[in-house]
Amino acid sequence: MAIANRTAGIVRLFSAGSAAALAFGLAMPAFAQEAAQAQSTSDDAAASREIVVTAQFRSQRLQDTPLSITAVDSKLLEARNQTDISQIAAQAPNVQLTQMGGAFGSSMAAYIRGIGQYDFNPAYEPGVGIYVDDVYFATLTGSVMDLLDLDRVEVLRGPQGTLTGRNSIGGAIKLFSAKPAAENSGSVEAAYGSRNRIDLRGSANFKLAEGLYARVSGVFKRQDGYVSQIDYGCAKPGNALGIAGNASTPSNCVVAKLGEKNYSGLRGSLRYNPNDTIDWTVTGDYTYENRSNAASVLTVDNTAKTGGVDFRCGNFCTYANFYMPAGGQAGQAYTMPMNTMFTGWGVSSNLKYTLSDNLNLQSITAYRKYHQTFGTDDDFTPYGPIGGAGYNDLTFRFFSQELRLNGKIGSLAEWTIGGFYNDQTSVYFTRQDIRYIVPNVPSFYLQFQGNDPVKANSKAGFATLILHPTSKLNVTAGLRYTSEHKDYTFVRQNWSGGALVDPFGVGALNGSVANYDGNKLDWRISADYRFSPQLMAYATVSTGFKGGGVTARPFTKTQATNGTFRPETLTSYELGLKSDLFDRRLRLNLAGFVNDYKNIQLPISDCSLLDGFAPGTDPYPCAAIQNAGDGKMWGLEGELSATPIDGLNIDATLSWIDGEWNRISAQVTSIKLSDPITSPNWRGSAGIQYTADLGGSNGTLTPRFDLVYTGKQQIGRLTVTSPLDYNPAFALANARLTWKNPKQDLAISFEVSNLFDKYYYLPLRFQALYASAGTVYSNVGRPREWAISVRKSF
Repeated sequence: MAIANRTAGIVRLFSAGSAAALAFGLAMPAFAQEAAQAQSTSDDAAASREIVVTAQFRSQRLQDTPLSITAVDSKLLEARNQTDISQIAAQAPNVQLTQMGGAFGSSMAAYIRGIGQYDFNPAYEPGVGIYVDDVYFATLTGSVMDLLDLDRVEVLRGPQGTLTGRNSIGGAIKLFSAKPAAENSGSVEAAYGSRNRIDLRGSANFKLAEGLYARVSGVFKRQDGYVSQIDYGCAKPGNALGIAGNASTPSNCVVAKLGEKNYSGLRGSLRYNPNDTIDWTVTGDYTYENRSNAASVLTVDNTAKTGGVDFRCGNFCTYANFYMPAGGQAGQAYTMPMNTMFTGWGVSSNLKYTLSDNLNLQSITAYRKYHQTFGTDDDFTPYGPIGGAGYNDLTFRFFSQELRLNGKIGSLAEWTIGGFYNDQTSVYFTRQDIRYIVPNVPSFYLQFQGNDPVKANSKAGFATLILHPTSKLNVTAGLRYTSEHKDYTFVRQNWSGGALVDPFGVGALNGSVANYDGNKLDWRISADYRFSPQLMAYATVSTGFKGGGVTARPFTKTQATNGTFRPETLTSYELGLKSDLFDRRLRLNLAGFVNDYKNIQLPISDCSLLDGFAPGTDPYPCAAIQNAGDGKMWGLEGELSATPIDGLNIDATLSWIDGEWNRISAQVTSIKLSDPITSPNWRGSAGIQYTADLGGSNGTLTPRFDLVYTGKQQIGRLTVTSPLDYNPAFALANARLTWKNPKQDLAISFEVSNLFDKYYYLPLRFQALYASAGTVYSNVGRPREWAISVRKSF
């Protein structure tokens, strides 16, 4: 009854919020007839700004697509100072994209409407699908991509099970590169800013011959970090714990700067388009990243476990040293790598062949491979007895093939049928040195190396049908059947590659195998009705799922054999309204949704039930993923863009989401039924810019201001009996001033991000060691930064 009342309340709130837009939209035709000439001028301007999306396998105006989509073109990305994918979330309702910390390497946590994934391990599936030129990017590792030479970005909210397949249960993010075109053109851009920031990027387009075009683009980004890694012994000489400074440490005691940037990327495309029948683009890309680990600081320190010393350093510093003294299998002291290195490359082919006026075939083939290494300081202190450290080496390869046959039946219907196949292999090598379980007792140090190959493949068939019963009514139906397979091999050896003898039974895992097979049918039904040229409403029911599997980090053989988890599934009910009002000077899009969310996959910290113990009595470590329970979510979203007068542009978003748990699994001890199932509840953004014509040969001047608000966000509890902890709400402001010459081919900009220098933490914290080591660390957001950039087009 409570859920029914909340759902009814959401419908009433959505109806109230859209009533004004509906009234305006129905009145627009009469108004337009009275002002046809004025509207014609406004429509021409609006048409030049219109974004065409391909979310339903065909080109459609954003306002004609019955989906919740945020579409951003390259000009708006530039105006907002957005240069990597994680920044897109700032102006998309109910979207959270977070660059992860040192324990997760070069990866990103991606959530849409409270659903997603943060674990970088490719053995676990993301909950938000990421696509580059319609090619699926299968892992969170390497997903913090530069927005290099893009045409547009589409953020699809809600399950996209029939359109983009498995692992888009929360939604999908689709990046579309600028295609090679029949022209000779290009651009170069350079920027310099805070902490020796240097950005270089450029692109060039070539017409090689009639129907044959090429495009090349590249980027280089370098910037010093903003969290000082301080040598504790140097800063605290004669300390009570006897921690000595390193002789090579500089006099200011700063060893390194965490949070730096050092990224390079290159992409090249060749397009063959001799006529209207064939359009074939082949693309290759390469990415290299070599930077210090993420900007993290110690936020919780239980001094009873850290030698009576509080190792919290300050807002932008840390005493973490990545150093492990001799002990156990470590015959001598050593230091873990403090850098994250990533190398990746990929090739793809996108071939579209027009068979007739009503039929075309599209083939999308892709291969991608990457290699990543990084080290961790698990306790994030210089205190050896509670130490833990890990070296991580991850390789990944992925092949995919998709075929789509698109057709239409006169003016009555459009349809798509297709198939998808992918095959992937990941190998996760790790060397772990865990001493915090029983500190200062070498016989209880857990020191091992793993080298786990995981092979996976999936096959899918899909179909979409769009019916047009009348000129104003469209009905869309979709199906997708997916079959998936995974097999795991677990290697647990000592550091020399021999048999592992340990008191926890980890060595018994060596050579163990596990398998997972699953299948799922997703469906979608949607109806949209255009009340007038200015107003369209839609209603959709759709499903999606995130693939199941086996826990990828077992510490015992029973955790591997009993650690299978089922797919998590979602059924979403959505109402939406899309409007262009006042001669298309005001665009207002609204959406309301209710999600029925089942078998939610979450990490657990107590593996008692997997290991055959009573709850809370398992003596073995635990880092498993299991189905935590079921729940419901509901929310509202609004997006606005306006041009009140020529030259003045305003955009804003506002989103609210809430929900509740219906069931919690017995093996989940850190979540209570009364806990929020998602947070933050509120997000919002607003941006305004005005382009002033300076007259004559003076060009234009465009100031822009952006504000982004994030509500308070729960980050878990430290113990089973502790209250929930929250990151406080915060707002960030960015500003930019751009001058362009009269030809608009030269731009000089000055920008400031985090204008008011707000101190804030990113959403996720690393607290896995709190029970044993007493410490927790978090990533810190970037402080105020400035930059000057120059861009020349030719």
